[in-house]
Amino acid sequence: ATAQVINELKALYKEKLLPLEQTFKFDYFHTPFMTDAEFDSRPSVLLVGQYSTGKTSFIRYLLGTDFPGQRIGPEPTTDRFVAVVHGDDEHIVPGNALCVAPDLPFRGLEKFGMSFLNKFEGSQLPNKVLENITLVDTPGILSGKKQSDDRGYNFNEVCRWFAERCDMILLLFDAHKLDISDEFRSVIESFKGHDDKIRCVLNKADQIDRQRLMRVYGALMWAMGKVLKTPEVLRVYLGSFWDQPLLYEDLATLFEKEE
Repeated sequence: ATAQVINELKALYKEKLLPLEQTFKFDYFHTPFMTDAEFDSRPSVLLVGQYSTGKTSFIRYLLGTDFPGQRIGPEPTTDRFVAVVHGDDEHIVPGNALCVAPDLPFRGLEKFGMSFLNKFEGSQLPNKVLENITLVDTPGILSGKKQSDDRGYNFNEVCRWFAERCDMILLLFDAHKLDISDEFRSVIESFKGHDDKIRCVLNKADQIDRQRLMRVYGALMWAMGKVLKTPEVLRVYLGSFWDQPLLYEDLATLFEKEE
């Protein structure tokens, strides 16, 4: 049934919308024409957060194994966008190759130029989880204007491009540092219109006791309410998404229910 719906959507696009886009040069002014790969691609999840909040460790936890090109550490380690995709063997795919791959939906990223493509790569590996979803890791966001000036590409625009096409956006926070930097705030604000995709994850929650966790949980909900400016309270998911034992074992039942 899903395949039939996708085929019908492709047919409608090629018959009704594509001629209009070609007439008004939509590919020149906005984004390239949609390819079959964009219709056929797996659902994707975008992970965004400040540095050392556990984004890469979260992906490793989901996959149950290491993946090519992973960088994990207490300092800012992931300095590029990484699309973790399913493949027959393990290897790293350069960004410019990802954009022209006929079976992957990344062609539209060409508009951000070589400065971005040099900071974009694919991590391909055979994995049961990746047969159903694609995971996109992002560089850790630091505070300060210098970082955003030195990127060489528009970080917010790239994040928005992924947000428009992904099925879920995970905002990861560290239980020890809840401050939301100016750049992180601007990235979250760039997701406006896609609020229904956003999920907040309070990671490393096993590092604090139950009483402090209650305070941190409330502080995060308050901070996110100020950024998203929505009347509804955002749901925050708790957990410790890595392969190490819990520091406070009495939280184990809570984390299992959250998962």
